[in-house]
Formats: sequence, C-alpha cells, structure tokens
Amino acid sequence: MAIGAFAEGPAGAGYSGRVTSFVVLSCIVAGSGGILFGYDLGISGGVTSMESFLSKFFQMKGDKNVSNYCRFDSELLTVFTSSLYVAGLVSTLFASSVTRRFGRRASILIGGSVFIVGSVFGGAAVNVYMLLLNRILLGIGLGFTNQSIPLYLSEMAPPQYRGAINNGFELCISIGILIANLINFGVEKIVDGWGWRISLSLAAVPAAFLTMGAIFLPETPSFIIQRDGNIDEAKILLQRLRGTTRIQKELDDLVSASNVSRTIQHPLRNIFKRKYRPQLVIALLVPFFNQVTGINVINFYAPVMFRTIGLKESASLMSAVVTRICATVANIVAMVVVDRFGRRKLFLVGGIQMILSQIMVGAVLAAKFKDHGGMEKEYAYLVLIIMCVFVAGFAWSWGPLTYLVPTEICPLEIRSAGQSIVVAVIFLVTFVIGQTFLAMLCHLKFGTFFLFGGWVCVMTLFVYFFLPETKQLPMEQMEQVWRRHWFWRRIIVGEEEEEEEREARSIALSNT
Repeated sequence: MAIGAFAEGPAGAGYSGRVTSFVVLSCIVAGSGGILFGYDLGISGGVTSMESFLSKFFQMKGDKNVSNYCRFDSELLTVFTSSLYVAGLVSTLFASSVTRRFGRRASILIGGSVFIVGSVFGGAAVNVYMLLLNRILLGIGLGFTNQSIPLYLSEMAPPQYRGAINNGFELCISIGILIANLINFGVEKIVDGWGWRISLSLAAVPAAFLTMGAIFLPETPSFIIQRDGNIDEAKILLQRLRGTTRIQKELDDLVSASNVSRTIQHPLRNIFKRKYRPQLVIALLVPFFNQVTGINVINFYAPVMFRTIGLKESASLMSAVVTRICATVANIVAMVVVDRFGRRKLFLVGGIQMILSQIMVGAVLAAKFKDHGGMEKEYAYLVLIIMCVFVAGFAWSWGPLTYLVPTEICPLEIRSAGQSIVVAVIFLVTFVIGQTFLAMLCHLKFGTFFLFGGWVCVMTLFVYFFLPETKQLPMEQMEQVWRRHWFWRRIIVGEEEEEEEREARSIALSNT
C-alpha cells in the first residue's frame, strides 16, 4: 500500500455533466479576484525598491558602511509591507460568517469594494499614515475575497475538473503579480519620481472589474440549498452549470450535505471536534507550509533582493518580471495536469524542486556574496535562474494546491470556517515573515535560504505520509478519503467507536 494514498473511484463518482460556458464565465469573473492579491504582492515589492518612494516616506539613503545584507532592513518599511496581513487576518474571520450566512457572492462584493477604496488612499498618499490606511483597507478587502473565491470556484466546478478550475485562482494571482511587475518597471522610468502613485492607484482597476462582475454572478447551488432549502432553484442552476438534466445524484448529495450543515450552529467551534481533525490539521499546516517555503519573500521582496545582490534598480524590477513569467507558465501547466496526475504528485515534485533551489541559492550567496562589495553579474544572474526554477516549482504545486485541497476536503458544514482558517494562517505567517525577513537576511545572511529549504523538506515529508489523494472525488463524498488513509482512519473510526460506546452506556443506564 502506498502511504497516504487511497483507491481512486471513477471520475466524478457517477456525476454527469461537462464544463459549460456558463461555468467558465462565472469562474473567470470570480477567479479574477486573485489578481487583486497578486497585484498587491507585486506592487508592494516594486515600490519599496524605488528610490523616490523610499526617500519620500522612509528616508532611506545608501550607506557604504552598511552590510549588503542589511541595506533595506527598516522597521517602518516592514510595517508598511506587513500591515495588510494583520488586517486580512482579522477580516477573514468575519468573512467566514458573512460567507456562510449571506453567500459567497456577498463576500466577493464586500472585498472588491473595500479594495477600491484602499487603492484611492494609496495613490493619493502624502504621508506614511495614508499609506498604512491604504494597506489596512486592502487587507480587509483581501480577507473577504481570498476567503470566498476558492469556495465559490470549488462549488461551481464539476468534480472531475475541480482542480483545474480552482487552480485558476492561483493563475490569476500570478497574472496580478506579473502585471504589477511590468507596471513597476515602466513607471520607475518617470523622471519626476511619482511613478509609484500610478502603481498604487491602478490596484482599483482589477477590483472594479471583480466588483461589477460579482453583481451578476449566480450563487452556488450548495449555498442556495443551505440558505433556504430551495431545491428547485438549485436544480435549475445545476442543470445550467452542468449542461445536462441528469444531475439528480449530485443534487441529492448537495441536499444531504446541506441537511447536515443546518445542524451546525458554530462552524469555527465545531471544526475543532475530533471527527474533523484531519480537515483542521490540513487547514492549518498546508497554508503554514505554503508560506515557510519563502515564496512571498520572492513575491514582495524580489526587486529588493535582486538590488541587494548587485543588480541596478531597473534590472532588479525586470528580474522580478522574468521570475513571474516562469511562475505564470507553471500555473498553466498545473491547471492542465492537476486532475490527471493528482494533488500528491504535484506537491512532492514541486517540493523536491524547491528544496534543491533554496540550497543552491544559499550556496551561491555563501560563496560569492559578502558583506561589502558587489557580486559578479554572472552569479547575480545565476541566482535569478535558480529563483525561476524555485517559483516554477511553487507555482505548479504548493501555490495553487494551498487553496484547492483545504477547500475540497471540508464538508459543507465547516467549509467556510475551514477556508477562513486557511486564509488567516496565510496572512498571519506572511505578516511574521514580512516583519522578520529583512532582519533575517541581515543576521542570517545566506543561511536564510537554507532555513527555508529545511522547512520545504519538512512539508514534503508531511505530504508523503499524511495527505491522501483527492482528485476527481466529489466534495460531498470526501469522507471516504479519511476512512481509507493509514493514519487518519484511526482517528475517525476511533471517534465513532467512542460515540457508539457512549450511546450504549446511555441506553443501559436508562434501562436500569
């Protein structure tokens, strides 16, 4: 028996249907919310490498006596970068209740609207306080969109194509980062030094597209049944989504899941019960591991890092563009293969690729980059090539699967709570890394990359031993995954046996 695997059932477990244009259009509009997150990651990294932005708000000037590894170590700069994630962490917990009570579409609308307002403050900023308000509002918006959009995509998609459709969210994140990097590269050339205002203001464009598009989005069949039990409305929508009238089996599963969901009053509290232990552990650890790969260091500190190793301002911004093109291509590859080869294989192959990349970057920096003086251009570009390999490995594994796997393994009654935990962990760990990376780079130097490489080793082993395969299995039938798994079945079956014993004792006492 392969550890962590389970015997796969037929694609879609007997469900009928295909990918219709209605599904594609709805998911394109919703998935575009990933551009918001990606754009912010790219923009924040780009503007914090622009001399005009740094001198205006952070009074940072070059000092030849400062170690190369410590040139950008500024507490105020890290607060600017990381404040978004604190706001996102808090807001995503509120988003769980909104998404469950008022629907996935409501949370998307709220998130997009708040993000637009935040963008205005960023472009018009005249002091650090306006910049921080910009970051906080963007964080609130992302807390809602990142919580609701992966749920929406997974619930709208046919089971046999759920991986590809959900991975579209990560593709949009990559596209957002790429667009941001290109804009940063262009506006950096503005002589008067106000190009950063364009970068921050244009965040409103994808947010406006998402908000206007969300007005016309349908709700998911799962939420319609959960909200008011309107099976007829859900049936009509499901027929339209699947392009067939043979949807009774899927509808029955949705109704059954909804009946269970209505018995749960406090999802965030119930997810801590023993029967949900596998979902809770994966909802906590997968996003945690996602962040300790060091990927968001690459995302929002790539231009700063490439400047650190000796590339000029313009070259560092273009280097960030190159790494993001590699990631975007890898995202597309992931969409094509995720439902064919499965989640586990992508996790494992991507993990090995990232381990080797982090070790190689650390080794090159250890050998060729010292505290003072520049780095030979050939080796700087070698680091860039290795970084491209790293981001590609992340982009077809841990990037998209972090949003896919926790969403699809959670039953309806805790699905919204589970996704809130995923997003909250992402924001929390991103905040911690954002606050500490520049200081880590200053003190650990090249050892920083060995540290991230060690974490990737740990998470790859976790996947190998504890994460079962979930491809093409309907979300309403996911419970069988845990019953077949070598480790989790002990917890699930053990909890059921204890419950039966308690009921038997209760009956015996009532008969005496």
